[in-house]
Amino acid sequence: MAAADRPPVREGIRIVFLCVGWYTVSSGGNIVNKIILNGFPYPVTVSLFHIISIVVFLPPLLRAWGVPKSELPSKYYQWYILPLAFGKYFASVSAHFSIWKVPVSYAHTVKATMPIWVVLLSRIIMKEKQTTKVYVSLIPIIGGVLLATATELSFDVSGLISALAATLCFSLQNIFSKKVLRDTRIHHLRLLNILGFNAVIFMVPTWVLVDLSVFLVNGDLADVSEWTGTIVLLLISGFCNFAQNVIAFSVLNIVSPLSYAVANATKRIMVISISLLMLRNPVTLTNVMGMMTAIVGVFLYNKAKYDANKEKKKLPSTNQDLVSFDNPVLEKLQANGSVPFPHGSEQQHNWNNVLTDHFQYSRQAYTSKYNSNHQYVV
Repeated sequence: MAAADRPPVREGIRIVFLCVGWYTVSSGGNIVNKIILNGFPYPVTVSLFHIISIVVFLPPLLRAWGVPKSELPSKYYQWYILPLAFGKYFASVSAHFSIWKVPVSYAHTVKATMPIWVVLLSRIIMKEKQTTKVYVSLIPIIGGVLLATATELSFDVSGLISALAATLCFSLQNIFSKKVLRDTRIHHLRLLNILGFNAVIFMVPTWVLVDLSVFLVNGDLADVSEWTGTIVLLLISGFCNFAQNVIAFSVLNIVSPLSYAVANATKRIMVISISLLMLRNPVTLTNVMGMMTAIVGVFLYNKAKYDANKEKKKLPSTNQDLVSFDNPVLEKLQANGSVPFPHGSEQQHNWNNVLTDHFQYSRQAYTSKYNSNHQYVV
């Protein structure tokens, strides 16, 4: 059933349950990761389980949802897919290394710098200019992260550097996956599946050289206590990572981009709050203020980007834009944040790109012959 056809109350209940599930698996996954790494300091192994979870769990889901298979041009594998897969691998390892070295709350605060990297890299790579509101929204992010860093009681330089490296990689993924999605019209979960398979190519050799060699040389396989419990926790961690990606995609498909930004900011607050309560890492009031300031800055950035995109849509610049402004169905889609792209057939593809923690999600709506029975995928 299309999202627009469901009763409002039922749709609201569905959104609430999805958000609760999203916050639960995200917070739980981060806490499980920290517990694993405290007793099992091998971040590459944790990353390997996360990548494998995508490879194992995602294909059956794609078949169940009827997501079409897509053949990408060969040049994309050389210039985009392999670099994106390497970025996914490197970002995953860096992120888990940072969680090993610093508290979860601080690692997530550093991750809030992603809009800064996206704005900077988009300006350098894509020559994309932002509005004044977007630039101003970066100020509380910078101030909040600096305040949290200056007052972090469990500060570690290597943890900070690895968290920044992970955030930089995630930002590059956001920029270049956006280009691939626009150029090829591939479904973004299908692209995530392709990247997962290719990331294994980089992950397995690294795991053999870094972690497995240590197990074999130092005899750590025999020294690790409660191996069964560790493997169970690794499996839970991998599943939480997979579930977080899928639920985030589902939430994005039934709410507006601005509502998604609010939900995502709330999720980060929940992750930080629950990690502080469950893991009991020491913090000061000033430290918490820095974290919250950075998160508010991320929301203000998303709001400024949303307003900027909305202003662009008000000014038709092509024949396609003029047609869409005369069509009530496309106007309704545009109100939800979708921008029509010319496709050369009767099927119209609408995309909306939203900055997220792990991947450049694009909400995808399909209309045939501009009728009113449009339906979001999922």
